[in-house]
Amino acid sequence: MAAEEEKPKETAKAVEAPKEEESTATFEPVVKLEEVEVKSGEEEEEVVLCYRSKLFIFGETLLDKGTGNKSWRERGVGEVRILRHREHQRLRILMRQEKTMKVICNHALDPRIKLEPNVGSDRSWVWSAFDFAEGDLVETVFALRFADSEIASEFKTKFEESQKEMETLLAGEDKADEDGAADEAAEALAGLDTKDKEEEGEKSEE
Repeated sequence: MAAEEEKPKETAKAVEAPKEEESTATFEPVVKLEEVEVKSGEEEEEVVLCYRSKLFIFGETLLDKGTGNKSWRERGVGEVRILRHREHQRLRILMRQEKTMKVICNHALDPRIKLEPNVGSDRSWVWSAFDFAEGDLVETVFALRFADSEIASEFKTKFEESQKEMETLLAGEDKADEDGAADEAAEALAGLDTKDKEEEGEKSEE
């Protein structure tokens, strides 16, 4: 009887997974971009008030352009703010759309603006102003809707207080301009008077 071939004994060996080596390579960017400071145009201004609200405008849509058909349409949601310039103290209304930060309302706080209650709502105000949000002065009818009537009332109070402040400021500027013009006229007259006297003196010497 042939000798049975001995089968090799199988020994269970744990298969060790190869160790992953951490890469220490560094890659330099092909193009290096320098950090650029982005200015919003509000660096020299301080916030007088700030409320979250939804803005609407009344006018023609792109489809109705030139037809005269006007309607209310939403312009965006964001924080409406009254800003005061630290140097010349003038005030303006500025509102940016949330996320995109696009300017959707930007106009001077003209003392002649009248806030009117929106029909059927105690938390919304309507007014008209020359808006500069798109880069050109355009007379625009706005409607601003707040979360509740209390916030809407607070906005109106602060808005009108700021208008009085702006009115006083503009009146002072007008007076300063008048005084400046008067001073210039006086100096001009004084110059003429001096010139006339000099001419008279020259004639008498002759």
